[in-house]
Amino acid sequence: MTIELSAAARQLLDVQRGVIACWQAPAVGLELTSIKSQARSGRWQRLQLGVVATFTGEPGREAQLWAAVLRAGPGAVLSHQTAAELDGLACAPSPAVHVSVPVGRHLSMIPGVRVHRSVRVAQARHPSRLPPRTRIEDTVLDLTQSAASYGIAFSLLCEACGSRLTTPQRLTAALAARPKVRWRTAMSLALADIGAGLHSALEVRYVRDVEQPHRLPRARRQARMRQDQGSVVYLDNYLDKYRVCIELDGRAAHPAARRWRDIGRDNASAAAGISTLRYSWADVTERPCETARQIAEVLRQRGWPGRPRPCSPTCPVLSRPSRAPS
Repeated sequence: MTIELSAAARQLLDVQRGVIACWQAPAVGLELTSIKSQARSGRWQRLQLGVVATFTGEPGREAQLWAAVLRAGPGAVLSHQTAAELDGLACAPSPAVHVSVPVGRHLSMIPGVRVHRSVRVAQARHPSRLPPRTRIEDTVLDLTQSAASYGIAFSLLCEACGSRLTTPQRLTAALAARPKVRWRTAMSLALADIGAGLHSALEVRYVRDVEQPHRLPRARRQARMRQDQGSVVYLDNYLDKYRVCIELDGRAAHPAARRWRDIGRDNASAAAGISTLRYSWADVTERPCETARQIAEVLRQRGWPGRPRPCSPTCPVLSRPSRAPS
């Protein structure tokens, strides 16, 4: 026998993808005995202890997430990898659903759910997005704190800002609001670099390992250029005075569409008299001195009057380039 739901219950179920927790039932005029009866009859199904879906069949991803966060109780939020999934920071769902609860709450093991306890759940909760989750800034910082290395944490900061999900300024404010943070100083410096126009870990490594230690001219980051056809492109590092562009790419392989787009951009730059140098992760991180030497040679050909500085006694930045065989 089906039951008549109040308007409030129907509205709640619509928001929560057909999922409801027993602790929510009294507020919308739903009796616990009615929930149990519907579950026993097979019209509804239990997804978690004290949480049911008001439909049959396989629940979708959002229904599963609602079930997990409702099982964790009032004030709980989706966090870490699961909040990143919802806001587009993660490319795939994590095996476990991550939920954060107030620090004093003790829960028995929840199948498929990893529980995090936090003193900042209320402050970290996004004011409007559903299912309830942490703000993107808190999600990013949570992920950095569970990262296996600072390099991974740094990449997360770059990705979040580079994809325009947040800004270095907002992350800096969120960082300051946390009393305990691993790598606080390093992440503050990284956010300052990102705010200055560096959008990836590779771009930061280029500045710190190639440009600055070898005293190369400072390039303009993410330089906005308009091509002949009217389209706008952004150059990673552009030296206006010498019309030299330094492009960086940390991926081993491109999708075909991206590869041809890069070629088209390089060709358009060449037609405008801009010389493009393109470097990989290995060029910047494993061969920074050789990369600096090559850039310096091109700049000198374009009128740069300076000289690069060796970063160490064995730095080959001042050595002459080997001559191609005739």
